[in-house]
Amino acid sequence: MSFEVKGLDKLKSKLKTLPSVLNEAAYQATFDTTEQIQGYAESNLASGMKHATGELLGSVKNETVVDQNGNIVGRVWSDKEQALYREFGTGKNGEESKKDLPPGIQPVYTQTPWFIPADKVDIDLEAVYGIPKITIQGVDFYRTNGQPARPWLYPAVKEGEKDAPEFFKRRVQEELKRGLK
Repeated sequence: MSFEVKGLDKLKSKLKTLPSVLNEAAYQATFDTTEQIQGYAESNLASGMKHATGELLGSVKNETVVDQNGNIVGRVWSDKEQALYREFGTGKNGEESKKDLPPGIQPVYTQTPWFIPADKVDIDLEAVYGIPKITIQGVDFYRTNGQPARPWLYPAVKEGEKDAPEFFKRRVQEELKRGLK
């Protein structure tokens, strides 16, 4: 008895492309996830802003890269210093405020009040946020114990994690259809 398997070479060729097809799907799904997380982060920021210039909101970025070890990495971040202040809070008010922190993150907070020169701020912090203004030797300052945490990025990451499996499923299906034709 003998038999012939037709298309075996074509099947072998397609199976050899499978790793690159799946890698592309993973890259695209990671890209989709980081885009989604950026959207959630921007929405979180915008919904909690009373008096803002849009500088922080406009600073949120994302990227998807392949690192030196070949791992696909998605990142969402802001390079603005105030992004950290908003996420974790500052001073005693930040320390005492309720927040959900990522594992391994333990901020250290200043325990004493500090002064902000009034002429270095574009808005009246007393009128807008209730931060008391005091005058010392004819110079106005705002005295603060910090600001409460108003997390925007970590909640966005947690929300985006819920979407990721669907992105991966869809991208794998799409890439398999396209790559194994």
